[in-house]
Amino acid sequence: MEHDPQDLVASVPAEPTYTLWALLRYMLKLGTVGFGGPVALVGYMHRDLVLARHWITEAQYKEGIALAQIAPGPLATQLAIYLGYVHYRIRGATLAGLVFVLPSFLMVLAIGWAYVRFGGLPWMHAVFYGVGAAVIGIIAMSAKKLTERSIGRDRLLLVIYVLLASVTIITKTEIALLFLAAGVVVWLWRYPPGTGGPTSVAAVALLPLPAVLHTVASHKLVQIALFFTKAGAFVFGSGLAIVPFLYGGVVHGHQWLTDAQFVDAVAVAMITPGPVVITVGFIGYLIAGVWGAVVAALGTFLPCYLFTILLAPHMHQYGHRPAVRAFVDGVTAAAVGAIAGSVVILAERSIVDVPTAVIAVLTAGLLWKFKKLPEPVTIASAAVFGLILFPLLHR
Repeated sequence: MEHDPQDLVASVPAEPTYTLWALLRYMLKLGTVGFGGPVALVGYMHRDLVLARHWITEAQYKEGIALAQIAPGPLATQLAIYLGYVHYRIRGATLAGLVFVLPSFLMVLAIGWAYVRFGGLPWMHAVFYGVGAAVIGIIAMSAKKLTERSIGRDRLLLVIYVLLASVTIITKTEIALLFLAAGVVVWLWRYPPGTGGPTSVAAVALLPLPAVLHTVASHKLVQIALFFTKAGAFVFGSGLAIVPFLYGGVVHGHQWLTDAQFVDAVAVAMITPGPVVITVGFIGYLIAGVWGAVVAALGTFLPCYLFTILLAPHMHQYGHRPAVRAFVDGVTAAAVGAIAGSVVILAERSIVDVPTAVIAVLTAGLLWKFKKLPEPVTIASAAVFGLILFPLLHR
């Protein structure tokens, strides 16, 4: 007799059928070999933890996805933290998030050391010549997918999307307050005061006020901590949402990195497993060494962690309210618009000649044609092209 998979999932008991250490081993492995971006990573968690092992119920998984969409934070990391919270509360959430992020953090730390140590060598320039161009193609395709999924045919969201893309291109930075404003506009447009809609101010309270996170001290590590914590508070769904924000602050605001170094940092995030947001570890290392990397990573993931453990107990009751969804839709449209704008900005720095333009277009075309093509494969191929072409063009 065949059983409906949903019936099997529903039969999972409320009490855990696994140990915390078993969950941590799984998250550590996924963080070490999990390529494919946030959508792939959350898919692996559903396949392995819900359908295969029955550690997590379908309802618990869906609540975790809902929380990851409502609150700021990279999707896969936030879901990992939530799944750790389900049966083992704060201890499980803390450890699950830590072991999921740790492998990719150590990788970017090692790459950062090599980049600083050997960055002046011709072969390193050649590698990033090709990789930087490929990153533009990858981000462009990611922006396309996010736009289709997040904007759809909603005209208000489309206006917000175009506005934020334009502002990002013109100012070459990301204005965090516009994210909040976009959420409020959509919330009030769909549920204006006096219509009886659930217009609780709790929807707005789901996001931190960026004003409290302005740099107020001169010490570089303090500046790094405050800046990256503020950046982490505006990562919605895709880790790429942090790219335009980081570019504005790291390159133009604080002038910690050059344009070329920033593009290289994004490339490093693409070739490592785990969340794309881990690029902050590489950036932090270039700014202030190992401690800079540690502080940048902790600051970026702190909002994600805090929002998860604070909202997790209330997700079942409040997570699906229409007013909350409207607010998140507005913020998401703004974030995706900023990502689209950042493609233009970064392309101006990475596409410097005909070969790099060809690499970028070819990368985007391959990802469009072959939906499941692993991004690290395209990055590795671009690195080979760079090693071949760069010496010929820059003798």
